[in-house]
Amino acid sequence: MILNVRESSIVRPAEQTPKRILWISNLDQLMPSEHIKTVYFYRSNGMANFFDTKVMKEALSRALVPFYPMAGRLSRDQNGRKEIDCNGEGVLFVEADTASLVDDFGDFGPSSELEKLAPTVKDFTDVSSVPLLLLQVTYFKCGGVSVGVAVQHNVADGTSSLHFVNTWSDVARGLDINVPPHIDRTILRARDHPSYHSPIFEPSPTKSSIFKLTRDQIQALKAKVKESGSTINYSSYVVLTGHLWRCVCKARRLSDDQETKMQIPVDGRSRLRPPLPPGYFGNVVFKATPTALSGDLLAKPLSYAVALDYLEVQPDLSRLSPGPHIIFGCPNIGITSWRLPIHDADFGWGRPIFMGPAKVLFDCLGHVLPSPTNDGSLSVVIPLRSDVMELFEQYIYDDI
Repeated sequence: MILNVRESSIVRPAEQTPKRILWISNLDQLMPSEHIKTVYFYRSNGMANFFDTKVMKEALSRALVPFYPMAGRLSRDQNGRKEIDCNGEGVLFVEADTASLVDDFGDFGPSSELEKLAPTVKDFTDVSSVPLLLLQVTYFKCGGVSVGVAVQHNVADGTSSLHFVNTWSDVARGLDINVPPHIDRTILRARDHPSYHSPIFEPSPTKSSIFKLTRDQIQALKAKVKESGSTINYSSYVVLTGHLWRCVCKARRLSDDQETKMQIPVDGRSRLRPPLPPGYFGNVVFKATPTALSGDLLAKPLSYAVALDYLEVQPDLSRLSPGPHIIFGCPNIGITSWRLPIHDADFGWGRPIFMGPAKVLFDCLGHVLPSPTNDGSLSVVIPLRSDVMELFEQYIYDDI
């Protein structure tokens, strides 16, 4: 795909915003110092002003007023600890076009081509010069549009990033801000763990693919769990996570005595006591890590894997750990379930037909996405080594 950049500009808050240094919690410090990329795709609705960048930039400027940390820059205090300099320097907004079609992206699985639809930071040497939010609107020959979003992960998790994007789209439609962001993060200061470790992963060539499981296939997995005598009504996400864990172990051909870990991110907003204020803006991700032997996962019923996942994500946060803490890659797996309003970004020209990751950072860090049409289906985006992927593509459907 050849991309033609029409214009790159910096969009600043529409009004004066507080100039301050924003303390960020250890839960923020734990996150990879990466811009996490997602891409929204929209079909043309035939309107003459379809994705008018003037409308989008004006709405963006207004949304940045309450979400003013997004317009700042990352900095470090005298001890080298990360913080946000709320200086109002703005966010990057790129306008581009291409002769490619939306349909050229097939099922929208992460790829090097898809990644081009969100801006990339090439030099992290001076973090104080890098915008925390990078946006790109790309116009396709077919009339469709993509909106690429790249958010610096120390600034916001998926919940907060969506809060911002969905607020931006609401403002573009002339709506009031429904839930204002809660900016102050010192409420987490007393609850911080004293130290943290950066995520470790084993780099290896991977292939990312996306798999759709229909409502009937999800129901078949739930029935399989019930067949073994389980009386708990597990959610679709929990059942699917257990199924994926088994399929990955089988595709990797792990030995029966190989220990394997499943890392599951858990949103702590409602689990902390007292709960965090509505609209808390930052990272509140904890990690559940059920562990099992590969042989047990495959020899025992699906309900065994499902029960392990379910018990680990119950409300007691004392069982959870903050941030990344396991080695990514074989024999482990991570599954992030986006039980979030990822398809609510309607800027006035309709809801997206797809929203998902443009890039997956680690081997076997999968994402489960809800259906844009609420038809009960779920999609799985997962990167695996090519030899493992060949078998996984078979097992994910054959073992239902």
